[in-house]
Amino acid sequence: MNPSTWAARTLVTELVRAGVRHVVLAPGSRSAPLAHALATASARGDLRLHVRVDERVAAFTALGLARVAGPVAVVTTSGTAAANLHPAVLEASHAGVPLLLLTADRPHELRGTGANQTTDQVRLFGSAVRFFADVPAPYGRPGEDGDLRALLARAFAAAAGTRAGDPGPVHLDLAYREPLVPDDDAEWPVSSDGAVDVAPGPGPAEPTLLDDGPRTVVVAGDGAGSAARAYAEAAGAPLLAEPSSGARSGPNAVGPYRLLLDRPELGGPVERVVVFGHATLSRPVSALLAGERAEVVVVAGSAPDWFDAGRRAARVLPAVAAAPGAGDGDWLASWQRAAKAAQDAVDTVLAAGPLTGPAVAASVWAARRPGEALVAGSSNPIRDLDLAAAPLLADDAGPVLANRGLAGIDGTLSTATGVALGTGAPARALVGDLTFLHDAGGLLVGPLEDHPDLQIVVVNDDGGGIFALLEHGDPAHADRFERVFGTPHGADLAALCAGYGVAHRRVTDAAALRSALAEPVAGRSVLEVPVARAALRDLHSRIRAAVDAALA
Repeated sequence: MNPSTWAARTLVTELVRAGVRHVVLAPGSRSAPLAHALATASARGDLRLHVRVDERVAAFTALGLARVAGPVAVVTTSGTAAANLHPAVLEASHAGVPLLLLTADRPHELRGTGANQTTDQVRLFGSAVRFFADVPAPYGRPGEDGDLRALLARAFAAAAGTRAGDPGPVHLDLAYREPLVPDDDAEWPVSSDGAVDVAPGPGPAEPTLLDDGPRTVVVAGDGAGSAARAYAEAAGAPLLAEPSSGARSGPNAVGPYRLLLDRPELGGPVERVVVFGHATLSRPVSALLAGERAEVVVVAGSAPDWFDAGRRAARVLPAVAAAPGAGDGDWLASWQRAAKAAQDAVDTVLAAGPLTGPAVAASVWAARRPGEALVAGSSNPIRDLDLAAAPLLADDAGPVLANRGLAGIDGTLSTATGVALGTGAPARALVGDLTFLHDAGGLLVGPLEDHPDLQIVVVNDDGGGIFALLEHGDPAHADRFERVFGTPHGADLAALCAGYGVAHRRVTDAAALRSALAEPVAGRSVLEVPVARAALRDLHSRIRAAVDAALA
């Protein structure tokens, strides 16, 4: 058997043994040894293979899968194919998502010669990967497969965070020489030969008991998890939880907290902030964390790094606990009363007008079902959820996920596709029109591939609505705003969906939206909701005024 085929089969065998159950492949010639091996492994039921023609789509599909199904490998050929993985690699690095990047390469003797599709792929992703290896082309020497097994064990442990508690992407640049096609379909490596077992690193640390003194709020950013809610309730503290925190539920959760932090009777007396996860959505929260009036305690788990954009953290702890009977009942009650009044005011404003981004977000949130994931796009959709999504006492719906590592709009449809395929359950995505167009290629899932049950709700305001709410949207900049920030496109989303064979429906009123969201998610579909971008600044002003009046 030729060395390239044997090496590829050894690598795939080790992926399966390590527990990788999903691999995403983009087609190419230099990666053919891996493609042939993966096709055979898929046919045998050893793993699920997903094929995408666009490497960026492949990478974000793998990222979505890895968010819910553990480490996932993505395979490309050489050249620009490998470079197209970079946006997803950066997101995975900052979000701690375990990806194995297997990029094929020309053998070392062809590097620097001008050979076709050959560039410098060594450390292509720089510091964004947890581990990198430049793997020479195999030539059949004794012990070569053992070297590959040891290498894959090291790479998988780094991706999963087994030893360091810091999961993320790893990169193996795999050179192959011709022949690149198998010459024997029968012989496969034995998975137990030379297997390497990697034991986990140190277990969870004992939580630090925080004294029951300062008036405390708990901030739960992206990926905070249930520990944030548990601590807030044990400490009797208000819980300011982002939609993708995994903690936006329970009696302590405050919905429109961004409208309350600036109030002197609520935000003013805060003496301690306990932060879980990656908080990125709210300027009032960022100001609180960067200010000097409150002690900031960052709960960072076992990861070696921590989030402290305000550079004000007084303590960084792996876990925290509250003293029995902790908390100031009056303090929590004042936040709970304000939260209810503010939520009622927000709901009233949204119900009184035409459909808006926050109104759509509130409806999508209310339509969540048990086991169904919701993927929120960056820019306005995740912030609309943060403003309008009322926390539930018991959150038994599916997970809420978002690419908040770098908060880009890249690959969101592909990420949602991966999430749906990885969970095996219906999923819904809430995105803006630019996010949708940015990843339109993610709608392409070939007829030979597994198709997810995924509904994509597109809030279409014909451009970059978030900029209307920032300083750039001030009337003083109106002469240049529309071209360089608003970026209207006039795209026909229905025609685009038709070209990809995806069902499309357009709804223009709240009743039709609620009816559409109440239907089971089956197959792939797009629900387009047109809204007016020009009215955004006024809408948010009216919401703030209504909340101020309710709390006066």
